[in-house]
Amino acid sequence: MTELPAGGPPGRRLVEEARTALLDLISSGALRPGDRLGTERELAARLSISRSTLRQVLAVLAQAGTVRRVPGRAGGTFVAHTKVDRDLSVIVGLPEYLRRQGFVAGTQVLSATMAGASELTAAQLALPPGGLVLDIVRIRLADGIPISLERVQLPAELFPGLLELPMGGSIYELLDTRYGIRPEDVVEHLEVVAASAEEASLLGVGAGTPLLAIARTSSTADGRPFEFSQDLFRADRTRVTFRTRADRAQIVRRAASERVADLLPPAAGA
Repeated sequence: MTELPAGGPPGRRLVEEARTALLDLISSGALRPGDRLGTERELAARLSISRSTLRQVLAVLAQAGTVRRVPGRAGGTFVAHTKVDRDLSVIVGLPEYLRRQGFVAGTQVLSATMAGASELTAAQLALPPGGLVLDIVRIRLADGIPISLERVQLPAELFPGLLELPMGGSIYELLDTRYGIRPEDVVEHLEVVAASAEEASLLGVGAGTPLLAIARTSSTADGRPFEFSQDLFRADRTRVTFRTRADRAQIVRRAASERVADLLPPAAGA
């Protein structure tokens, strides 16, 4: 977070004092993520500062990501939402991630159809080219704001009747409850991509905005792949967590040191 020096000209001190006061309102819960801060006149009066000083405070907080400023008649300055933590080491559906972190989870189902698998999808699901898959496209919401655009593809033969069921919750929970299938082995790949015009419109961001693309293949305990998903997360609303076991890290370090030892010239007289 951007810090201003405690000393310096009176104007700088006023900005820092007002910034601290506004942060106190946010941290205490008096202002919550998504809340509108009110008009400049109202907020300046609340903080007992001039509107010009307030603009400097808001500029500093916007740069730090604490508030976001939305232009237009229906816009204003809002308390920024915290980021959703997408922990790749835990296998649960996104709604459960959101609930654990205090967000209200929501879903918009864009389509749910049966189609022939593309070459990529067929390879990931061990299907013959053109094999039938259930193709489900949804927008995930956190506190009513789009957080991700997801496309889930499943072998149609494994899940008869699935498209007739509600698709607003966790597909993992649905597959477990109705079909007794759950993920035991999951491989995920993460990369950064630029949002297309259509993706940007659905997620509420500008075209070309960086997105976190996560491709996931899930398999059962006996090694049968049953899910291939391609998720696009808003990078401004998502943080990805990776966990590495300490014993694995020690193995890597030891192997690296052994390779270095192999490269050292033999000691004299050896």
